[in-house]
Amino acid sequence: MSKYTSFPEPMEDPNPFQDPAVTQHSSNTGYATLDLYNPFDNNTTTTGPPPPYEATSPSAAPVPAQTPPSRTTPTEPRNYGSYTSQTAVNATTAELLRKQEELEKKARELERRERELESHSLGPGASRQNNWPPLPAFCPVGPCFYQDINVEITQRFQRIVSLMYYFWMFCTCTLLLNLISSLAMFCVDPSGGVGLGLAILWAILFTPCSFVCWYRPMYKAFRSDSSFNFFVFFFVFFAQVVTYVIMTIGIPGWGFSGWIVSLAALKTSIPVGAIMMMNAVLFTSQAAIGVFMLKKVHSLYRQTDASFQKAQAEFATGVMSNQAVRQAATTAATTAATTAAQGAFTTPR
Repeated sequence: MSKYTSFPEPMEDPNPFQDPAVTQHSSNTGYATLDLYNPFDNNTTTTGPPPPYEATSPSAAPVPAQTPPSRTTPTEPRNYGSYTSQTAVNATTAELLRKQEELEKKARELERRERELESHSLGPGASRQNNWPPLPAFCPVGPCFYQDINVEITQRFQRIVSLMYYFWMFCTCTLLLNLISSLAMFCVDPSGGVGLGLAILWAILFTPCSFVCWYRPMYKAFRSDSSFNFFVFFFVFFAQVVTYVIMTIGIPGWGFSGWIVSLAALKTSIPVGAIMMMNAVLFTSQAAIGVFMLKKVHSLYRQTDASFQKAQAEFATGVMSNQAVRQAATTAATTAATTAAQGAFTTPR
């Protein structure tokens, strides 16, 4: 039986991990690692236990450096996205600016209305103090009219009313220059005394009459949307424009330094002729601006509610509301009734 079975000696302890087929593939590192640790290896003098496992803490994410935010103005667009969104930002900024302008216009309109309400809250027996023309305090004659375009005129028509006021001032300056040129012509040619006299008359007559006859009706028409004042302005200002054309022509002996008189004055005195030529240019500009302003006011008139029927109604209401007219009508009616009654009683039967 021992012939077929053989057992190892008791002192022999075979180590399967010391097999040359295994040890030739093992690592030659000088320190023990987990993959080389053999718990069945008795050679503890050369190789120690594996080092304890140390968990490494995950590294914290780097904190970006904080930079102080840059201050931006209210109108400066902020770029929150890429460069492709800059167009949308600019469009939004333009829309905000447009809304801001509209709010400012509304604020000015509300302020104007507030001043208007304050001016109208004086009471039924009180009246606003006249402020035009602005005369000095020592002048014995005081202002004749109250005029405040920013208060009495709607913002929609303030521009045209201001332009008409400046045009009236331009016409006044042109008449004064016409007076100076006529005086210069009289100094050169004393036989032109009639022209100088008429130039003085036109300067004295046209300056106040133009203000009262066409500027004030236009002012009151836009102030209260008065159809009657619109028609008064159109009638008088059309006649004024025709007069401007006559001034531009310069008929001799009429007191206007127009083109005919200016060209004739060049033969007498070149300096005087040059002054009168300047006056003729101003007269031409005056006539052209007058035609333009007449068309401009007429276009604005068509945008209002004014009409010829309203003008007739306003005229009738204004005439009947006049105390002198009513007194005269009452007196005429009483006289007619008395005469008729007396005639009826004195008629023979």
